[in-house]
This record gives sequence, structure tokens and C-alpha cells, in this order.
Amino acid sequence: MQTELSAPRIEVMQFVGQKLDSLLGEYLKPIDSNWQPSDFLPDSGQESFVRDVKLLQESCRELPYDYVAVLIGDTITEEALPTYESWLMDVVGIDQVHEPHGWAQWVRMWTAEENRHGDLLNKYLYLSGRVNMRAMEVSTQYLIADGFDIGTGRDPYRNFVYTSFQELATNVSHRRTATLSKQFGNPHLSKICGVIASDEMRHAKAYKEFVTRIFEVDPSEMMLAFEDMMKKKIVMPAHFLRETGVKMGQTFSHFSDAAQRLGVYTTNDYIDILDSLLADWKIEHIRDLNEKAEKARDYLVALPARLRRIAERTKVPELEYEFSWIR
Repeated sequence: MQTELSAPRIEVMQFVGQKLDSLLGEYLKPIDSNWQPSDFLPDSGQESFVRDVKLLQESCRELPYDYVAVLIGDTITEEALPTYESWLMDVVGIDQVHEPHGWAQWVRMWTAEENRHGDLLNKYLYLSGRVNMRAMEVSTQYLIADGFDIGTGRDPYRNFVYTSFQELATNVSHRRTATLSKQFGNPHLSKICGVIASDEMRHAKAYKEFVTRIFEVDPSEMMLAFEDMMKKKIVMPAHFLRETGVKMGQTFSHFSDAAQRLGVYTTNDYIDILDSLLADWKIEHIRDLNEKAEKARDYLVALPARLRRIAERTKVPELEYEFSWIR
């Protein structure tokens, strides 16, 4: 299958990549003027450092258990960035050897922006005093070592559906943790989660634009790729998350339950994101499709209502699990 897909996919990627320079400037920020983790953390070179750390720890003391668990899980997810970059670099049409300034440049620059997220959250959690850092670091190393299987293969169409969806999901998650931290009396952490959420939304807009442009030149194959990803279901990048002595993926289910209980990321959010992509890509109105793609379009348009019926019967487990990450 991959051999059959490669040639036409490369041609489309080359066509879409012709205007990539303008998208780099639109959806990624200049490095020198962009925010950096140190902008939001106590300065260890200042006399006030110890006092500032104590104030930070006081502001974290009353954060609820589920909230801390979700923040740690989000951090580990962000820190598994090497997996995401290596995966994208292997996508058909992304060639860092022969075309280092095209799609490969996008992946590198996207990675560079994303890299700040895990750095900032990791340092904040270290200073907070609420986290067993070694246990968290073990989970991070496991997640990178275990990799992931997101069902996209090397197909750019499927990968861009995934990244569009996933960037929107991380935006929701970080935006909700920002809102909650303010409610819990921690405006500093709220600002941190907010700037990360803003990055995720810019990146989501970029990947959605890639898909829009593919729909313009290869609508049937793009529609079939979208259908395939939604039939498989979009898995989170940390779906193999685990702790010491825990089976692969088992910790992720507990992390996901905590996010559902808090309302940080829920089944309804998954459906809402799908709804937004259907609207952004104007799926219901796309024509010039072959017969198979028309059926795929009809399936996708009907899917949110079907998922909502299932979601109504879904029950979120109560808090029963103790994470090794939390002191």
C-alpha cells in the first residue's frame, strides 16, 4: 500500500510545499522575540530566588490531586517530543537530506517551538515541590523509548489529519488547565498554561491549512484518509504512558480518567474537535469525489451525532488510583 501511495503523495506534497515559506512566517514566531521558559520562572541569579520559589510552592500547595496528575501527564506528553519529530521526518514527501529547507524545515521549526513547552512545565513542576521528579522522569523515558503507534504510517494525508486533531486537543487541555489554575488561586500557572495553549492553536491552524490545500488538489484521497483516521479513532500521543511496574498504556487510562473528571479533556471535546474540523474543511460541501470518497464524506458528516449517542452512556471512573508521580 505504501509504495502505491508514495508517488502521488510526493507530487502533492511538492505542490503544497511551494508556498510553505509564507506559512512558516504566518504560523511560527521569530525565535529571538518568542517567549522562553525562563521568562516565566524564578531567576536563580537574583537574591529573591529563594523567596520566589517559596511563593511558587505556596501557590501550588492547594492544587487538587487530579489537577496535578493531569499537569504531570501533559508535561510528559510534551517531553516525548523526540518521538514526534522523528515520526514526522519519516513522512512521505518530507526529505531532510535533499530538501532541507522545505517540509523538513517546517518540522524542525515546529519542533523548536514545541520544545519550550516541556522545558517550562518540567521546571515549574520541579520547583513546585508537589512532584516525585524521578518517577515522572522514568515515565518520560519510558514514553520516548516505547514510541507510539498512531495509525498514520508514513502517509502525509493521515499524519496531517492526526496533527490537526491533536494540536486542537492539546490546545483544549492547556487552555482548561489555565482556567482551572486561576480558579485554584494560581494566576502564574494559569499564564504558563495559557501561552502554551496559544502555541498549540497556531500550530493547529497550520496543519489544518495543509489539509485544506490537499483537499483542493486531491479531494478523494484526502477524504478517504480522513475517514480512515476517524474509523481508527485519534489516539493521544501518550497512549503508551506508564510508570515503573505498570503495563504499557495502563497509566494513560488513569491520566485520561483524571482529565475527564476535571473536565480538562473529555469525550465531548473529542467530538467537538471533529465537528470543528468538518466545518473548517467544509467536508459536507466538497464535490468532485469518486464513489468511495462520497461514502467516506457521508460517514464523516454523520459521525459526530453517532459519537454523542455513545458518549451519553459513558461513565467516568471515580478517583481510585495513586500516581507514583505525586508526593
